[in-house]
Amino acid sequence: MDRFTGRTALITGASRGIGLAIAQRIVAEGGSVVITARKQDELNAAVAELGPNASAVAGHADDPDHRVAVFAHIAERHGHLDHLVNNAGINPAYGPLLSVDDEPARKIFEVNVLATLAWTREAVAAGLQRSVVNLASIAGLSAAPGIGLYGVSKGAVINLTIQLAHELAPALRVNAVAPAVVKTRFARALYEGNEEQAASVYTLGRLGEPDDVAGPVAFLLSDDAAWITGQTIVIDGGAMLHGIG
Repeated sequence: MDRFTGRTALITGASRGIGLAIAQRIVAEGGSVVITARKQDELNAAVAELGPNASAVAGHADDPDHRVAVFAHIAERHGHLDHLVNNAGINPAYGPLLSVDDEPARKIFEVNVLATLAWTREAVAAGLQRSVVNLASIAGLSAAPGIGLYGVSKGAVINLTIQLAHELAPALRVNAVAPAVVKTRFARALYEGNEEQAASVYTLGRLGEPDDVAGPVAFLLSDDAAWITGQTIVIDGGAMLHGIG
């Protein structure tokens, strides 16, 4: 498939895990990618794996100066931007909502929600041409014991997707995906040492892999989804069939 030939995608938080899998899918289908993450060494390894159609800029997703540097790099290297994937996210707080202190709560919203909006705003200003996909979570669609504030932030991302889809149409499409537990470093506290039991509640009998998310994201970015906007695709191995968030 060559759905991304001649196109450039920006993917935040993409040195590993789901973000890297999305970058791999886009490159495999002929596209170029610019990836971001906090650690330069991890980005260097990712770019080496992705090949000559990939480049990277290190920085924090919620840092305005980092975003300026990224869009300057895109303008210089590619001259255009077709797709944006807002994948960067954090969850430094575990436990009941009422036990979460203000500082980590504020940071969750700054990275997961406000930075998603800022990347989109600045991508549009830089001439974004085709589509946006935001990474939400099934935690944003139901109760999520232990990670409730993360779920609240992802619920906000789902609604942000709807609002942006309305405001940016018809020039741009904006959609989201809402994965369940995917086997990444980010989510390992939810399954490490207990994977068999964690997977037992999923109708399809296993936890997700990064490629399980990369495929639907590539679809939503591509012209195959040309008449889809404002939607959130649940990618959960059937977990929500049992009311599991």
